[in-house]
Amino acid sequence: MRTSRIRTATLAAVTAALALGLTACGGADGGSKAAGGDSAVGTAQSRSASNGDDKGGTQANSGGDTKAGSKGTTVGAQQCRGDEMLLTAVHRFAGQQGDHLLVTASNKGTKPCWVTSYPAVKLGDVDGTALPHSKKDDAGGGKQITLQPGGKAYSAVNLFDYGSKNHTAQSFALALRGADGHDGPFYSVDIKGEKPQFSWNEADVLNWNTKKPYDI
Repeated sequence: MRTSRIRTATLAAVTAALALGLTACGGADGGSKAAGGDSAVGTAQSRSASNGDDKGGTQANSGGDTKAGSKGTTVGAQQCRGDEMLLTAVHRFAGQQGDHLLVTASNKGTKPCWVTSYPAVKLGDVDGTALPHSKKDDAGGGKQITLQPGGKAYSAVNLFDYGSKNHTAQSFALALRGADGHDGPFYSVDIKGEKPQFSWNEADVLNWNTKKPYDI
């Protein structure tokens, strides 16, 4: 009987000890998971706050502003006006093959603006007709070229001098074309360079471009 009671008591004590051990282990595991959960949540919040701030700051300060500025430049830009542009011309390859007037339009305004097609050009005081577009020019002159403040676009007036019955001048008139193809007001452009005087029997004009034509 005593042996039976001792065994019973011992088994009960062992069972209780095991139960306490399991309870302690369960509590530890639960605490670890909870701590791990809190840690994971904290990390996620940290990353979210950190990345959110970083991304937000980056987009707002650099990418955001840049993109907005780029979109604003394209969508919000107005047509360039002659009174906000610096129009210059240089006589290049005078008397040689490829004789032409290099035309440069610089945006001197404070906002982006665009040019399109090719400029309307009238040489000297010959007549009131603007020169035709060059048949050798690339297609796609209807696209708009946006000029940032200080930005430049280039065109060229090709001169064909046959040596007799030609015309001579040292300046010409230029107008910017609108998207509808209509000419704006004309502005006088003086020729710069070593030989500002030019001669021609025929002439035509190239589209605006961001690169200088005939540059090798």
